[in-house]
Amino acid sequence: MQVPLLDLKAQYRPLKQEIMKAVDELCDSQYFILGKRVEDFEVKVAQYCGCKYAVGVSSGSDALLIALMVEGIGAGDEVITTPFSFFATVGAIARVGATPVFVDINENDFNINPDLIEAKITKKTKAIIPVHLYGQMAAMDKIMEIAKKHNLVVIEDGAQAIGSEYQGKRAGSFGDYGCFSFFPSKNLGGFGDGGIVTTNSQERYELLKMFRNHGASPVNKYLYKYIGGNFRLDALQAAILDIKLKYLDGWSKARENNADDYRELFEASKIGDRAVLPTRVKNATRHIYNQFCVLFKNDQRDNVKAGLMKAEVGADIYYPLPLHLQECFSYLGGKKGDFPVSEKVANQILALPIYPETTHEQRAYVVSSIEKIVLGQG
Repeated sequence: MQVPLLDLKAQYRPLKQEIMKAVDELCDSQYFILGKRVEDFEVKVAQYCGCKYAVGVSSGSDALLIALMVEGIGAGDEVITTPFSFFATVGAIARVGATPVFVDINENDFNINPDLIEAKITKKTKAIIPVHLYGQMAAMDKIMEIAKKHNLVVIEDGAQAIGSEYQGKRAGSFGDYGCFSFFPSKNLGGFGDGGIVTTNSQERYELLKMFRNHGASPVNKYLYKYIGGNFRLDALQAAILDIKLKYLDGWSKARENNADDYRELFEASKIGDRAVLPTRVKNATRHIYNQFCVLFKNDQRDNVKAGLMKAEVGADIYYPLPLHLQECFSYLGGKKGDFPVSEKVANQILALPIYPETTHEQRAYVVSSIEKIVLGQG
């Protein structure tokens, strides 16, 4: 049996006719940059996330970047975030000239540990970027309390978490900004790069619209009050994503059901405590499982991954090296042992297929394959 880590063709097939109709209409209009398609999609995403406004941008990475730019964060400023995330989180901080300041994660949910944040705040700290990793939100009540106390901007990195909830509120609605990615592998994925920024501030909303278009005035596109960038969302992506948004809750529910099925299958296996399953965090009322990541103890992870490849099961490591140990951030002076939980998780974590179209038989095959590998039978 073959079980790919992700099968986008399975998602596309039932939507093909609906998507191609929208693409044909867009091609006939020849209106490809911003416009009504993008505006309509922005309104729907804002409503979906429980926010007043949303601004479509060119990628999830640029969503983070533009939020920092609008806040004027740059050289001499510090931004607190996690060392265990995709590169874009910290890359955006570095690109504006600010200094990333790392805080270790919780081992149970892989998100930033809020109890460690306040000790890292200095007079130079301007913002906190919590990452809602793998589709589960960070402890936003505690983070917002800290941010309010120290007058800090909060930029939620929700690239993997659109539709996830904490205390009944959706990702992107807690902080000053919510940043999302529409990279094809995301739960809501386009046919290329794309992203969006949510906010509840009208002032920030107006600035975001200017900054995504080189900083141009909304009155005259050749007058520039700010130095922005070319961060516009293509109308083609908006048209496709608008269709997919209608199905997103169903896909997310299927991922939750698949995760529950995995738990039952692992519980019935003979693996015991050698595989640690992802934990549902208190107050995280909706986990959308962009990834289903398992920790394998006793240096078993790489052996399990290799064995799964032989069994034609897709699996991958998100992420093999924490950001404080990446060569490009060596100027920060990070070293092994600085963030022990992030380093431990990086050595043990493995993502298994969780996309909505997987069957029970496929998931059972994944778990039985792991069981054979761990027990030395495969």
